[in-house]
Amino acid sequence: MYSRIPRGAVLGVALIGLLSASFPGMADIYKYLDPNGRIYLTDKPMPRGYRLLRTFKGMGGTRTQPAPNFALPTGSQIRENKARYSSIIEAAAKRERLHPELLHAVVLAESAYDPRALSSAGAAGLMQLMPATAERFGVSNRWDPVANVNAGARYLRVLLDLFEHDLKLALAGYNAGESAVKKYGNRIPPYPETQHYVQKVMAYYRQATSNS
Repeated sequence: MYSRIPRGAVLGVALIGLLSASFPGMADIYKYLDPNGRIYLTDKPMPRGYRLLRTFKGMGGTRTQPAPNFALPTGSQIRENKARYSSIIEAAAKRERLHPELLHAVVLAESAYDPRALSSAGAAGLMQLMPATAERFGVSNRWDPVANVNAGARYLRVLLDLFEHDLKLALAGYNAGESAVKKYGNRIPPYPETQHYVQKVMAYYRQATSNS
């Protein structure tokens, strides 16, 4: 079975549920996100680029969803931008008492070091500041890399202090907002995007610290 769905569509989650309900003996589901943002789902192992999204075992058996295996993105533009903005990121990390590898991991996950990155939700710049976050931290120009990174680092420090230095909760708050984390009893909200984001940043952070 093979299916293609638009990027970010809720249909992707619904389709996985439909597949599991309709075919309880099915073994695996694999996912691929192409450069144009289209998502492909299949139950057959595919060439490089697909990853195992979920495993189903047996009729009425247990279901497990293995943690994604996040590889650090590579590419000349990412390397160039990382070198260009590293001093800004590391200065902000020092100012806010953050590990520089952590701030690098957040920037990589948020924008892949692209200072002109703009999300469909309106988040902008290296640390994908939303307008309300920019206003909260006194940023008038979200496209200014220095102001963007400084505000993002300050927000991450606020979140770490708020959630008693629980890094996963701080990252969840950065992605979904601190109110969402509080709403679910100081737990990572059950939003697939947020759970994926926390896993990704933690994976990048672990890889960066292990390589340093």
